[in-house]
Amino acid sequence: MASKSKKRPILPIRPDPPTVQQLLDDMSRAAPDDPVFRVVPPGAPGVKGASRESPEEDQSEQGRRYLELNERLQEVWGELAQKREELRVAGEQLERTVAEVKGRAL
Repeated sequence: MASKSKKRPILPIRPDPPTVQQLLDDMSRAAPDDPVFRVVPPGAPGVKGASRESPEEDQSEQGRRYLELNERLQEVWGELAQKREELRVAGEQLERTVAEVKGRAL
């Protein structure tokens, strides 16, 4: 029988991660249009997660978003309760119908 196990090649050792100073040097030498090191200015339009002009506006926006989501959650909760009740009624009706069909068959 031939041996099915093959020796795996030895991979080179992974290099150490760059130091903070090396990262800062790379960023300072990067071109302004370099997509890897591009820094998004605060308040840039159309950038998700970009901060606004002040921390107070950020907090205010977070508060508004929380209230909107909470309101939507309450609406969905009400809809869910209504659907649950509809299912309960439909289940009871189904049980009565099944009992009727069983009664007729006997």
